[in-house]
Amino acid sequence: MVAKNYPGRGKVAIVRASPETVLDDYTRLLELADYRAALPVKHKTLLKINISWQTWYPACSTTPWQLEGVTRALQGAGYDLVGVHNDTVVVDTADGEANNKQRYVTDKYGVPCVYIYKPEAKWVRYEPKQPFLVLDGIYPEGVYIPEVLIGNNIVQLPTIKTHVFTTITGAMKNAFGGLLGRKRHWTHAQIHETLVDLLTIQQDIHPGLFAVMDGTFAGDGPGPRAMHWHEKNVILASADQVAIDATSALMQGFDPLSIPFIRIAHELGLGVGDPRQIEFVGDVDPWEERWNFIQEDTFASQGQKLIYHGALKPFENLLLRGPIVPWSYFASNFYHNVYWYPVVGRKRVEAALKTPWGQLFSRYGADAGLEGAVLPTVETKTVLEGAAFLGGAALALGGVAALVSGRRKKRG
Repeated sequence: MVAKNYPGRGKVAIVRASPETVLDDYTRLLELADYRAALPVKHKTLLKINISWQTWYPACSTTPWQLEGVTRALQGAGYDLVGVHNDTVVVDTADGEANNKQRYVTDKYGVPCVYIYKPEAKWVRYEPKQPFLVLDGIYPEGVYIPEVLIGNNIVQLPTIKTHVFTTITGAMKNAFGGLLGRKRHWTHAQIHETLVDLLTIQQDIHPGLFAVMDGTFAGDGPGPRAMHWHEKNVILASADQVAIDATSALMQGFDPLSIPFIRIAHELGLGVGDPRQIEFVGDVDPWEERWNFIQEDTFASQGQKLIYHGALKPFENLLLRGPIVPWSYFASNFYHNVYWYPVVGRKRVEAALKTPWGQLFSRYGADAGLEGAVLPTVETKTVLEGAAFLGGAALALGGVAALVSGRRKKRG
């Protein structure tokens, strides 16, 4: 395949940031990455905001200073901005944009937001310009995408973190929630090829494509939620989603070309995934930022991998596409919101709030009465759902047992 050419291909800007100067740091970062060449100002520009958890957790979701820094710089240059939010089956978006103080920023700058999961959002069938790697096989009825994305610039706003399914998550993975609907979990068995297919869609439908990644806090372990946070004080920007993800992987300590979605996209010429071929600009050398991060699984992700790739693969359709699919949503919610955050995560958040970046987060929105951070205890809603789920399961098992017992008595 002929390499796709676009302004900023193979170039990544990296800047050292501080809580005192972070908004100006973002302006300098975007200038270094030559955002004007990548994003035609005549088109509306969408900000794809990431919410990986409705609870604030370091490195998990788009940070308020990341969103404000990008918004301030682009509005100052005359861009017409719109925020874009998707939902997931395990995250409450409305709570998430409030608790992560993203709504405070978009309101402050008068940026309207669209919620592509709401009934008024129109989804249209996408006809690929070249064959998909996997999406047409996963969705034989057709691939549908939000109409609002078509014909507009987009800026992906991920953070630096590991991921239980893709080793690292960044710009390419940030499009996952925006382009695919609630059945996107169907793609997890072929997630790397899916991300590459989504990048081909993005490069087709967006006149300008850009990514800004926040690594003020970065996270490793079982991302995107149950992570260990680290203060890393770096921010990245690029028009090349493959290159920025490869740079993030390199700094975290991974070989970018060993991560399939980066390697495949590089081989297909969609961007530059080999860090030896990337032009780095700014004041941070990624080759000297090797953080030795590790990617781990949670109990929930171990079970999912058994379904996607292991002993439970023959039951994938039944477990994840059939009428009992809510069990997997419940399992994830219960693990993260009932067990992990109250028992493990809350202490980590309290420690993070004592750091300079944590103190900055606490101050965000103080003028609107939002000072501090929401630190939830056990989520009552999930506990009640769990009780109902377990009660239903017990009734079902009891019914099966009674049926088996009745048949045995008849035989006797």
